[in-house]
Amino acid sequence: MPGPPRLFVRFFHWFCQPSLLPHIEGDLMELYHARRKMRGKRGADLRFIRDVILLFRPGIIRPVFERSTQTPYGMYTSYLKIGWRNLLRHKGYSAINVGGLAAGMATALLIALWIYDELSFNRYHDHYDTIVQVERTERWEGTGEVSEIHTTGLGSLLRNGTYDALFERVVMVRANLEERVVAAGDRKFTQQGYFMQPEGGELLSLHMKYGSRDGLKDMKSILLSASLAQKLFGDVDPVNQVVMMDARSELKVTGVYEDLPRNTTFHEASYFAPLDLYLGGSGLDAWDNYHMYVYAQLRPGINAAQASAVIRDIMLPHVDSEHIKRKPAVFLHPMPRWHLYSQFENGVNVTSERLRTVWYYGIIGGFILLLACINFMNLSTARSEKRAREVGIRKSIGSHRLQLIQQFYGESFLTAGLSFIVSLALLWLALPGFNAIADKALVLPWRSGIFWLACMGFTVFTAFLAGSYPALYLSSFNPVKVLKGTFKAGPAASLPRQVLVVVQFSISLMLIIATVVVHQQIQFGKTRPAGYAREGLLSLRAATPEYAGRYQVLRQELKNTGMVEEMAEANYPVNSTKGWNGGFSWKGQTIEPAFNTIFVTHEYGQTVGWEFIEGRDFSRDHASDIRGIVINESASRLLGMEHPVGESLAWRDRGTFKILGIVKDMIKGSPFEATYPSIIFLSENDMKWLYMRLKPTVNPHQAIPAIQHVFATLIPSAPFDYTFVDDIYAAKFGAEERIGKLATLFSVLTIVISCLGLFGLASYVAEQRTKEIGIRKILGASVTSLWQMQSRDFVRLVVIACGVALPLSFLTMQRWLEHYEYHTTLSWPLFVCAGGGALVLSLLVVSYQALRAAVSNPVKSLRSE
Repeated sequence: MPGPPRLFVRFFHWFCQPSLLPHIEGDLMELYHARRKMRGKRGADLRFIRDVILLFRPGIIRPVFERSTQTPYGMYTSYLKIGWRNLLRHKGYSAINVGGLAAGMATALLIALWIYDELSFNRYHDHYDTIVQVERTERWEGTGEVSEIHTTGLGSLLRNGTYDALFERVVMVRANLEERVVAAGDRKFTQQGYFMQPEGGELLSLHMKYGSRDGLKDMKSILLSASLAQKLFGDVDPVNQVVMMDARSELKVTGVYEDLPRNTTFHEASYFAPLDLYLGGSGLDAWDNYHMYVYAQLRPGINAAQASAVIRDIMLPHVDSEHIKRKPAVFLHPMPRWHLYSQFENGVNVTSERLRTVWYYGIIGGFILLLACINFMNLSTARSEKRAREVGIRKSIGSHRLQLIQQFYGESFLTAGLSFIVSLALLWLALPGFNAIADKALVLPWRSGIFWLACMGFTVFTAFLAGSYPALYLSSFNPVKVLKGTFKAGPAASLPRQVLVVVQFSISLMLIIATVVVHQQIQFGKTRPAGYAREGLLSLRAATPEYAGRYQVLRQELKNTGMVEEMAEANYPVNSTKGWNGGFSWKGQTIEPAFNTIFVTHEYGQTVGWEFIEGRDFSRDHASDIRGIVINESASRLLGMEHPVGESLAWRDRGTFKILGIVKDMIKGSPFEATYPSIIFLSENDMKWLYMRLKPTVNPHQAIPAIQHVFATLIPSAPFDYTFVDDIYAAKFGAEERIGKLATLFSVLTIVISCLGLFGLASYVAEQRTKEIGIRKILGASVTSLWQMQSRDFVRLVVIACGVALPLSFLTMQRWLEHYEYHTTLSWPLFVCAGGGALVLSLLVVSYQALRAAVSNPVKSLRSE
């Protein structure tokens, strides 16, 4: 006899709670048959459908996962006990899991600390959200340029009260750190600091240890950092004590501020001195002296964009018509964007190298954590056949899938928790070395509640990430097949593991290639001709009055030691980009560029080791050389003359200068950027830097004491703070070398984690095929053929990983190199070697387990048969 519509009967069976199903279904069937007699089949079917739909309500619908009658506490305790026993029972694989996860978590935490430090740059200052820096864009020759260096006139205009509705305070600071000799009695130190207006202390919210922030109102005052005050005065309160600056200025200490943390823009400042002291009483209304930073604090409710719109054209009434053609436009750059968003190209704010580095490190940290989690997933699912019987028994005695999922997640949480504890120990051990490499001062915030909450969330995330696939996969086994012995993980079951291995080795290969490319780029920059001889060249700041009039005496005495070949002076360091000036004119001029200008003594070229392309050096035999100049290749190209030597160049009201010679470009900025057009003038006045060329045959360790003795005899009051120019030049590679060292560290970690996972996986595969190997050996298979049989699959996966990683690496690193004007080129041997190295390494890892299984006694593996 036909019954109700089957589709709705199945629908009712699907959603109804099992405990209610027999009773409700009986009532429905009884009603259906009664209605069929009264209304016929069509009417009974329609009423049946309506009743089923009305029964689809919360009280009757079965839960997604069936609830257990056990108490959660007892169940979870059982899960943890079982998980702990499994860890102890399989110590080798537990060590791989915990060790791999701990290494991955420690690395991810370390990178997270570094990223947090970068993102919190300058947050030390109380007015962080309202401090802005005044910058400007100028356009000419179809290009735009952004500069943060301004005239005192612009700063004074913003301070004169006209813009009080926008700014709480405006402060001018001498652009760039100034090196000065600060002395108290016999204690003398060469220190870096800033010259700024009195409101600067309040703007930067200096944390004062002694005195007050507004201690720069007097022109003869100074604020010292706590570390400098300690060096000068010990533990004595230094307020109202007197220090000498460059043996010229007697300054009274009006305050001592706590050392600024490393993650602030001003962290290198050991002192703050009055701007009036630097300017020497000259006016503050000049519009042609570009050597000031201008900072401001916005009033509440005013943002940088609003204020920028108001002051955009503030310069136009105060500059000449030639400058107006460059369309100078002033804007405000907020402090939160100084560190990571301070790069401009063609007048537009672009993604900076620092921000890219933050992204790269974040991606690397995520990849390393993913690799560690992949190890856990692979080893957990590889043991599926061992855990299958356990799952089958649990399901046959009433366990639901949700309970099994909870059990496997519990094991994952236990492993992740243990790994986190180990990772904290690893992090604590690694932090000092990481700080040294990354030039940071990171600390573990043990007392921060936010830190522990973040760590808890991180551990939970890791546990879910690592345990999700094993929990869902292992809990899905059919108990009937398992207990009948017909369950066997087929090729499809191993496919996810194979994909994960490919992902692991692809990431590892990409990091290895990136590391090698970074090191190649560094070496490429180091082998670039510097334009002068760095080796054996010493530099010394000679700005104190004691050096005045001592040049020739000092030069002769140093040469008499037999250690020094030549000595010279200059107004700027040889590898500094300071000293830019415009206002030059020449025959056939079509542009108005700025040149890097430097003043030197006659012996400068011989001392630093210039390389002449054309013309000659300055000479004391030619008195007329005082009106001569030497230019570099970049300046020669900019002038557009076919043969510049002998031609004239005029510089505003300073007169006309004759080009004596052309030297090779000297690298002053980054070794990876284009060199600057430079003009070198002759002078012996106001020289601040002294250079000494050691003889090639002299040992520097023997030369330094002899040189120091000369300075102690002739200029005893000045500190002998020398540096080797080679060391200063090497510091130009600091950022790239830090990236290279960290990339090397992370690459080694990824390889170790990947190989750990591969080792564990190979051991399980060998264990699963023990009987097969035994039978093959009985039938005459050789050790070599058995090794090939077990290694073949892993080699295929690594080859696939190479096919994925090598093209991606090429594209990624090619784009990275494009950010450098001067860069190396990618070559195919690098990629071949990287792929071959990965293949060999994976074979070595797999071969241990493969050979161990191949040489084992087949009798032991077949004994149960």
